[in-house]
Amino acid sequence: METLGRFAPSPSGRLHLGNLFCALLAWLSARQKGGKILLRVEDLDTARCPLKYGAQTERDLQWLGLDWDIGPGKENGTGPYYQSRRTALYQAALEKLEDRGLVYPCFCTRAELHAASAPHREDGQTVYVGTCRYLSAAEIAEKRRTRAPALRLRVSEEVWGFTDGHMGRYEENLARDCGDFLLRRSDGMFAYQLAVVVDDAAMGITEVVRGSDLQDSTPRQLYLYHLLGLTPPQFYHFPLLLTAEGKRLSKRDSAVGLDSLQERLSPEEILGRLGYLAGINPSAAPKTAEALLTDFDWERVPRADIRIPEGLFE
Repeated sequence: METLGRFAPSPSGRLHLGNLFCALLAWLSARQKGGKILLRVEDLDTARCPLKYGAQTERDLQWLGLDWDIGPGKENGTGPYYQSRRTALYQAALEKLEDRGLVYPCFCTRAELHAASAPHREDGQTVYVGTCRYLSAAEIAEKRRTRAPALRLRVSEEVWGFTDGHMGRYEENLARDCGDFLLRRSDGMFAYQLAVVVDDAAMGITEVVRGSDLQDSTPRQLYLYHLLGLTPPQFYHFPLLLTAEGKRLSKRDSAVGLDSLQERLSPEEILGRLGYLAGINPSAAPKTAEALLTDFDWERVPRADIRIPEGLFE
């Protein structure tokens, strides 16, 4: 089977170094296998991700030389490639789960979900305790009078895991480690977990490369693949880029945004330095994406988060 990887940014602003690192690794991993790349713009939150940023993302990737084979401007029948135009597919998947009695309305407010008494994971995420899982029909009807509900998926008391192509084995007990999770928010927006599963399956994605901050989403997604009768891809999670001080990169940090980087660096200089951070460029010397293919190997990519040396992108 031919490898089909993808880059799927959520364009709430210009791409930053973390996005570019993901795009480069996804491109290299698929291309090294002789495969193709698909570009999908994950703009479910249209208020945060206006179309202008999606269009800018396309231009930025072209400027960097990270081309795609399928996606905006390169249709192959699996589009559209903007999630905001794919909501009918998410609704159909939701209805399949509803028909099996696996979905229920949740009226919990954000404050209630984050209450101090709620169980939390080590990473600070709240574990949903099933507050609304056993509401009666009468209780649901009464609550609907004052609040639109979110929709949650019932999870089972079982372990879902996978062997990551880079990070190794990872698994979670869904009931204990995350609880019933959202499929659609109270404002009607479909949740990332559902949309990404539906899209990756519908588009024929065989390989997903993304940051380790999304590794814990994978067991939830595997559960959805199972319930919907879909085939999951191979996952490769990579370490996050951190500032020299050890903080996560933020789009609010203008110095790491592509708009700022373009003012002082060429595409080859940016890619060469990202390749250096990934362990596939022996120095920070300028390189094209094609040139980095020669030495690309997942075994060279670090597994621990990577601090960007001060001044590397100046």
